[in-house]
Amino acid sequence: MNRKIYILLAVSVMTFGSFFTSCSDYLNVEKHFADTQSEDKIFTDRTYTMQWLSYCYCRLMGDNIEVGHSRFCPQNFADDQVFSETYGRYKAYKLGEIGYGYSYSGYYQNSWKWAYAAIYQATVLINRIDGNIDLTPEEISDVKGQARFLRAYFYWLMMRRYGPVPIMPTGGVDYGKSYEELSYPRNTYDECVEFIAEEMKQAAKELPEKRNNLNMARPTRGAALAVRAKVYLYGASPLFNGNTEMSDFQDKTGRVLISQEYSEEKWAKAAAAAKDVIEGGWYQLFTRKFRDSEVAGDYANPKTIKPPYHPVYSEKNFPEGWKDIDPFESYRSTFSGEVNYYNNPEIIFSRVTNRAEGDHDYLVDYCDVIDLVKHQIPNSAGGYNMHSMTMKQCDAYDMADGKPFDRETCLSGFASAKNKKDRPYDNLEDGVWMGYANREPRFYASVGYNGARWNCTSASDNSASDVINKQVWYYRGKPDGRANNSERWLVTGIGIKKYVHSNDCMNHGGNILAKLEPALRYADILVSYAEALNEIKDGNSYEIESWDGSKTHVISRDINEMRRGIKPVRMRAGVPDFTDDIYGNRDLLFERIVHERQIEFFAESQRYYDLRRWKIAPEHEGAQIYGCNVMMDEANKEAFYVPVRVAGVQTAFSRKQYFWPMNYDELQRNKNMTQAPGWQDYD
Repeated sequence: MNRKIYILLAVSVMTFGSFFTSCSDYLNVEKHFADTQSEDKIFTDRTYTMQWLSYCYCRLMGDNIEVGHSRFCPQNFADDQVFSETYGRYKAYKLGEIGYGYSYSGYYQNSWKWAYAAIYQATVLINRIDGNIDLTPEEISDVKGQARFLRAYFYWLMMRRYGPVPIMPTGGVDYGKSYEELSYPRNTYDECVEFIAEEMKQAAKELPEKRNNLNMARPTRGAALAVRAKVYLYGASPLFNGNTEMSDFQDKTGRVLISQEYSEEKWAKAAAAAKDVIEGGWYQLFTRKFRDSEVAGDYANPKTIKPPYHPVYSEKNFPEGWKDIDPFESYRSTFSGEVNYYNNPEIIFSRVTNRAEGDHDYLVDYCDVIDLVKHQIPNSAGGYNMHSMTMKQCDAYDMADGKPFDRETCLSGFASAKNKKDRPYDNLEDGVWMGYANREPRFYASVGYNGARWNCTSASDNSASDVINKQVWYYRGKPDGRANNSERWLVTGIGIKKYVHSNDCMNHGGNILAKLEPALRYADILVSYAEALNEIKDGNSYEIESWDGSKTHVISRDINEMRRGIKPVRMRAGVPDFTDDIYGNRDLLFERIVHERQIEFFAESQRYYDLRRWKIAPEHEGAQIYGCNVMMDEANKEAFYVPVRVAGVQTAFSRKQYFWPMNYDELQRNKNMTQAPGWQDYD
């Protein structure tokens, strides 16, 4: 069938980076009606084929981003951070309300239709590209692998939000069929998992192991296998594995879509898939070398603060210890833009700088990590000053020695030269509350606490000294504190520094460094490996074939293997590994893994899904949000740090919020589609 297909010719196909500067052109189909080519023409020509592929990549933008501002990425906000914009967005999002233009029924629903548009596009390419006479066999394999990866990845994005979704025929869809014949029901969640896993395994065979620096955002073999590992991990998790509470999630024939019988073997498959990635040897955690002195005048890059002495880890080099690394800088630089994709061995898959620019205004803002940073930067540095960290998240960061932070027993008072001896493991400035002293390095890389310095080193005009290396205060009456008739103040009084570079500034001639989106990084695979192993009962063992059939993994609850996953992440963070008694206790280790993921993957859209797949979202997202008392001015600074319920920030969690609802229009188009549980009033 030689159908006419719309192909958009404006996109550069030389590098994936150029895809992101032209993606919005793809969204305005009307202006390209004249630019048509037959499938036969498209898939016998290199340029047209690559343009076709680029369309699939472009659908990763907008509502399908994974780390960004709340307008396109609400799942980046769970119980760890709060956005304070108006228009009722936060309330609608947290309470699961329908009817707001910014709620589930609005912008966020574009992810569904964009994903299926890309799935169709990728399917056509996979089925037609073998006849391309303009590409070498190696190039055909690579392009097919990319399309296969993207098709499976879009299913993965939707599964995390919507649960089980319809898997479309891999041979393509004949749009000459009747409307009823083109209505596809949801597959079961397990069917979705196995489809994606098999697709990613095949993609791994087609994709190269490495990319050059011009093609870093294209998937590799490791990326395909890493997504496979994550999909298996979710499929093994309590929400989808023997969850009888979801027995009413059915299709129109009455088939239950969530597994009703628990299978421990699912955890073994998840562990084996993660082990495939680990033993591939393609990735490693990013680290910075220990710095025993600072460059004169370089306040933005201080010398390394050694973690408290530990008899096991202080004298060993990474990954057995932290002697030769700077834990603070290692973590900060992973996200700040200091290191690009090519030079960061930890990043497995990324949209790179996920900005969509062009003639669609609603895609220009709020849809990349840079815009996330804009909302974190204080008013005094030209930022929007609207994203807050919850007190719960702030208090979750451990002490420098790895012990839990205790608000009741922490140091009292405020930092000064007189008490420097009491806080050897921080770089607090005078006036900062002592509860922020002696915390682990990831705290200082992530938390914009009251009185923290924002370096703003790119400021360059005549008044740049007004912002460079200045402390930022959130007391009422301060430029960045509570203000009437303004939304640009932090509702919890706790800022966020993750993703922020010392260079970043939005006024005084400054700029923001390009950011790397951490869609999937190696630390996640390591911790996921330990989590999966922990769920296997002592004495049980499984033999799981590796992804390529070259070996057999013997999977059991092995303490040394679980430590293989967790210890490097802890060493990079400069905190002690868990003790044997924790590793030896499944429940205790699970609690620590929950906590470790909360810290390590803060603001990476992981917490939102983790709480749901573990079925612990009600107790966490349903709890009230607390912060500092932002009504207090500096004259009453002690009272500023007394926890208070954040006024106007409501939160709740009901069963229906485990999954996003199906858009009403989709329910009307697809007569075989069923609504997610709890949303039937939206049907």
